[in-house]
Amino acid sequence: MARDYSTLHDPNAEYTMRDLSAETMGVTRERGGPRDAVITDVQTAMVDGNFPWTLVRVYTDAGIVGTGEAYWGAGVPELIARMKPFLIGENPLDIDRLFEHLIQKMSGEGSVAGVTVTAIAGIEIALHDLAGKILDVPAYQLLGGKYRDEVRVYCDCHAGDESEPESCAREAERVVNELGYDALKFDLDVPSGHEKDRANRHLRKAEIEHKADIIRTVTERVGEQADVAFDCHWSFSPGSAKQLARAVEDCGIWWLEDPVPPENIDVQREVTHSTTTPITAGENVYRKHGQRRLIDEQAVDILAPDLPKVGGMRETRKIADLADTYYIPVAMHNVSSPIATMASAHVGAAIPNALAVEYHSYELPWWSDMVEEPVIEDGYIEIPEQPGLGLTLDLDVVSDHLVAGETLFDE
Repeated sequence: MARDYSTLHDPNAEYTMRDLSAETMGVTRERGGPRDAVITDVQTAMVDGNFPWTLVRVYTDAGIVGTGEAYWGAGVPELIARMKPFLIGENPLDIDRLFEHLIQKMSGEGSVAGVTVTAIAGIEIALHDLAGKILDVPAYQLLGGKYRDEVRVYCDCHAGDESEPESCAREAERVVNELGYDALKFDLDVPSGHEKDRANRHLRKAEIEHKADIIRTVTERVGEQADVAFDCHWSFSPGSAKQLARAVEDCGIWWLEDPVPPENIDVQREVTHSTTTPITAGENVYRKHGQRRLIDEQAVDILAPDLPKVGGMRETRKIADLADTYYIPVAMHNVSSPIATMASAHVGAAIPNALAVEYHSYELPWWSDMVEEPVIEDGYIEIPEQPGLGLTLDLDVVSDHLVAGETLFDE
């Protein structure tokens, strides 16, 4: 029998002194017309893409629906169902208050970081889409307007044999010349054949040379046609990371991403300050509070928050503002469907220090079919002027690719 997560008992949520509901806060004044809409339902549907994307829909009594997306992961739909009672009857235009309301209500269930924040982020994105539709403005306008009409996209590439430098170089050449991207990323945490122990994070000389060879081969092949970044997926020790970064300082790479694990900011800062190779991190750090030390201690050259993971659109905007006080650019990590990808693009349009948004699904032929409007064209996302996110889900395509056992939204 299916469990009803919306009825789970949490004394902390019931008796918290910081209940930020509209009733408790006294936010009851009529606003006029559709601005008095209230939330009537929240639903999810998990799509089986190259990641299991959790789409989120927020419904209102005005018949207007907002669509969002949470970062993929087990437990996200259940957490969203858990939070539904905290949203029913609320005005969806109070995005910031509702975000803080959910953070407080879910504090006993881990809203400092992790999957709870991810679930809240999915709701928050849907609220931006919904608020934009109610107010008849694009989502970027809710964030302060725009700096640019289009946002650059970098394509996360997979070469088949990703441990072969030449294979990576051929794929880089193809993605630039045939697909039209001028910004790429490849994985570096790939087997070299020289490993002795996969647990200790140490890279032997031959392993460093192998990874440096991948970088040199790819960057030489594309030359000035594209910027190229390389992702280490938090795999290496600080000593090995520093050796690798120094070994490729003359290659002019865009950035070296997550060379060390994310938990220890002191180590991250040490690696970043040891080299002229730009170092990027941030996808595994949650909310503005988690990102603060990365920024304040200048532990990164480029910040890479993942919008539907870090807390949503306004939270990413706040993080970008913090980063801008140190003139740090923001390259948004992104492994999402078109929904959260476009949400990232709206934020990218609204912040001065946006560098690019990642695209991780170029091998998935039906990714763009999930929505009726075009998303990525010639390596850029043009920011829609339609209300909200400016996207319309193709529910037939979504239905065709649901995770086994999932059901489509109940309209």
